[in-house]
Amino acid sequence: MAELQPQIGTVPLLHADMGLPLPQRFWAVVFISLGTLLAVLDGAIANVALPTIARDLHASDAASIWIVNAYQIAITITLLPLASLGDRVGYRRIYIAGLVVFTIASLGCALASSLPTLAAMRVIQGLGASGMMSVIAALVRTIYPSSMLGRGVSVNAMVVALSAAIGPTIASAVLSVASWPWLFAINVPIGIAAVLGGLRTLPANPLHDAPYDARSALMNACVFGLLIMAADGLGYGERGAFIVAELTLACVVGYFFVQRQLSQPAPLLPVDLMRIPVFALSICTSIASFTSQMLAFVALPFWLQNSLGFSQVQTGLYMTPWPLVIVLAAPLAGALSDRCSAGMLGGIGLALLAAGLLSLAMIGAHPGTVDIVWRMALCGAGFGLFQAPNNHAIMSSAPRTRSGGAGGMLGMARLTGQTLGAALVALIFGIAPGHGPTIALYVAAAFAAAAAVVSALRIAAPHLSASV
Repeated sequence: MAELQPQIGTVPLLHADMGLPLPQRFWAVVFISLGTLLAVLDGAIANVALPTIARDLHASDAASIWIVNAYQIAITITLLPLASLGDRVGYRRIYIAGLVVFTIASLGCALASSLPTLAAMRVIQGLGASGMMSVIAALVRTIYPSSMLGRGVSVNAMVVALSAAIGPTIASAVLSVASWPWLFAINVPIGIAAVLGGLRTLPANPLHDAPYDARSALMNACVFGLLIMAADGLGYGERGAFIVAELTLACVVGYFFVQRQLSQPAPLLPVDLMRIPVFALSICTSIASFTSQMLAFVALPFWLQNSLGFSQVQTGLYMTPWPLVIVLAAPLAGALSDRCSAGMLGGIGLALLAAGLLSLAMIGAHPGTVDIVWRMALCGAGFGLFQAPNNHAIMSSAPRTRSGGAGGMLGMARLTGQTLGAALVALIFGIAPGHGPTIALYVAAAFAAAAAVVSALRIAAPHLSASV
């Protein structure tokens, strides 16, 4: 195994399990959190601004969706390849490069004068965001001592939840006083500060000496690109023949892709890590839980506005307790994850999430404010209790030199769950338009309950297989 030598402006790791000393650890976390904030916020604020952007650029509503899709597809098809590259060239390099690309592309988005130009800049921006997101979990593992990894993971989970919660509010506030290009322009000074700070504080890490597999990266892009296009096509009413063709091609390429990964010493798609029982169960738990969350997040606005008759402002306020409680629960869950089984904590948290979603689905036609708020808070508490321990289990069960691959799988599990959840909502709304939101909440509760069962299986599962 090759070791990454300390570089100018970099804080070296003295020992793999010691992490960084204070105050370097504090500042490293600050600059990682800035990158997380940028990547998550940019996915949220674009949704709010779509109608305004479409009107200003004289584009149709359907065409403007590519402002969101371009960003999402770029992240999905490059997350695992960049995570694998991080194992070989260093997480710090991938993160800083991603920040630089994201910052430059943000300026390009702000200056775009047509929809094709903006969509192209969003692709580049997505590549930068993918570079950051692919190695953030691995960087957290190098920054914190092993005994405090749960707390480090919880900080990142808290930043993600807070970013998702304030995204629509920030977008609305900016649009109330400025034009939409400022939504992207504000990324530039933050990105520059994060790059300069990251160069000074982020640590080096041991490198994996296996060669990089460019062919696998191309196959990965084909498989996941086709899958997300099929899911989007399902949501936007694309003809069934196209969806079937995309899924068929994805399965064919995916078969050869997996077969190739089985022969690699450090595969881009870390199928070898899936032989670790705790790792595999944690990934499955993550996919099911994020499917549940996305089902709920997409269905709830329709339920609150169309079924219960609330305004857009009221809808936003009623949904706020969910991410707000996640922010409050994440530090507690992180501290507990250093002492308690992730299977137990995740099982309890996801059972609470299932109970909260079921209670929302059964709330009745005329609920009071308190009735809605405590149920939303219960969902947030359950998800917050699950997320940090689950991420901790994924990262700590993988070998340290495979932290990039493990972090990439963590991100892909989230994206897979979110994509599946959004596609299921579209399918449910198409089948039962009058009762779609309520049915989606029941389905979300079922996914959360299934995730709780899978999480509980980890309690007795061995942590490391002999083959890894």
